[in-house]
Amino acid sequence: MIIRRSWKRVCLINICRVEKVLIDTDVILDFFFDRAPFSENAAQIFSLCELGRIQGYVTPVICSNTYYLLRQTAKHGKVIEKLNRLMTLMDVISIDKEIIIQALSSGFKDFEDALQSFAALKSGFIDVIITRNVKDYTKSDTGVLTPESYLKILLSAKSET
Repeated sequence: MIIRRSWKRVCLINICRVEKVLIDTDVILDFFFDRAPFSENAAQIFSLCELGRIQGYVTPVICSNTYYLLRQTAKHGKVIEKLNRLMTLMDVISIDKEIIIQALSSGFKDFEDALQSFAALKSGFIDVIITRNVKDYTKSDTGVLTPESYLKILLSAKSET
């Protein structure tokens, strides 16, 4: 599902530069919890980050949520180890008071998704938010794609060059 822009067109335009993507908590958890059938696409997204084909970003909220949810099934030390590995692949964009105020008054049904959306927008460089939860981002001014859609568009753009 594609929201707001033609991401195929954007990917074709940006094929010569590394796209910067905000990777939402659900995609990270798909990978860490090996949640079929979504974990394969999540692994491909992380592989693209590792290879330097895309630059992955998270927010402090995504890190915190990931810690909390992983901690439900693993000890603190193991969760910290996983987050440290994640940080070798990702950079972090900030969330400040302005973003929180925008998110609170945005009309988003999910406050955390509003935070991600406004953080991505304020960064000025995030090309797309990758999440399986596209429906909660309908108010986002940043493009939003599922991991599956993003990978299909990248593959299509690569085959057209």
